[in-house]
Amino acid sequence: MNNFIALNDEQRQEMLDTVSCNTIEDLFNQIPIKVQEFKLGNPLSELETTRKIKSMSKKNNTDYVTFLGGGVYKKFIPAAIAQVAQRFEFLTAYTPYQPEISQGTLQVMYEFQSMICRLTGMDVSNASMYDAASACAEALSMSVRIKKKNKVLVSSNFNPEYKEVIKTYMWAANIEVDWFEEIPKSVEDYSAVLIQNPDFYGEITKLPSVETLLIVCTRLSSLSILKPPVEADIVVGDIQELGIPMEFGGPHAGFIACKDKYVRQLPGRIAGRTLDAAGNQAFTLTLQTREQHIRREKATSNICSNQALIALCATLYLSLVGEKGFRETGVLSNNLAHELSKKLEEKGFKTLNKNFFSEFTIEVPNSDEFLNKLKENNIIGGLKIDDNRILVSVTEMNTKEEIDTYINLV
Repeated sequence: MNNFIALNDEQRQEMLDTVSCNTIEDLFNQIPIKVQEFKLGNPLSELETTRKIKSMSKKNNTDYVTFLGGGVYKKFIPAAIAQVAQRFEFLTAYTPYQPEISQGTLQVMYEFQSMICRLTGMDVSNASMYDAASACAEALSMSVRIKKKNKVLVSSNFNPEYKEVIKTYMWAANIEVDWFEEIPKSVEDYSAVLIQNPDFYGEITKLPSVETLLIVCTRLSSLSILKPPVEADIVVGDIQELGIPMEFGGPHAGFIACKDKYVRQLPGRIAGRTLDAAGNQAFTLTLQTREQHIRREKATSNICSNQALIALCATLYLSLVGEKGFRETGVLSNNLAHELSKKLEEKGFKTLNKNFFSEFTIEVPNSDEFLNKLKENNIIGGLKIDDNRILVSVTEMNTKEEIDTYINLV
């Protein structure tokens, strides 16, 4: 318990001497504090406040047609999701997991895991993660524990935001990261090879056969028409497309699924199904590898919670659209994306992808001019990669009329 004992006067003085201060006051006096009055105006009644907020909200422009992607997508969300997810039994300040009072939440976690396993072709899944970026980093850490090798190999065609999280995690854990465009002939010195498929630029590639663990960061909606990545040892990803709005980029949730033999190294929680003493179906947490449940030195991760409410939304989404509806949204997104790509090429813009699902990269003379012209007409035309490349994403929420407008404007 030494880490939790307060500092004594001698230790405090030693710390102050290190930063050339005599007292605590000297330390804090170095921090510039600007005090200013808040101009809040006169107090308002509840009715007046409601009117004022509604008036202010009208300044937001929410009428844009969007072709944004790169990890956050505008997808159809059935209205029933919000109605169920906002029930007080689910909408809590903290994830309930005590089996004696939380059978509903535990069952949802179990169903979520089952759906992720079915989509990815893996044997087991945890009950969700913070997002895909942290899931990638946790999967790499997991591979180091399994293989006992302190080096990992990661594709350079990765989402830039995921890259930054991976770099931070690996730096903190003293794990060496090598980035590649083509996988080296020999990967025996690495604990894992991590690829994104489809990659950040939208390209779909054949999964490689490697002499170490293969980790695949997948886009779940692409699995509506693509074969599950069963060649992988570990599969990670984001569930934002499954009933979660774009909002302002979050919150999201991720997942890690793997083959059964690696389950003891899986971070987070796993909910299981069993029978109680009366022979009735019952749910409980069957694997709890986090530091709040077991001795710290035995924990596989410092994950403190799963994203249970967002995982609930994803579970509801898959239940409501069903297998047929899930595939239909994928086919529709794919068809519309290829239609837009074809029409852009007819206008002289080059598509840089050979194979893509519903997201592709185009080459343009000037990215800013291209996107600004569309934005002036209430269309967000894609995500700028650099001065001459734009990532364009199409979902079932886009229409042929919107695609035609897009083409006419460029």
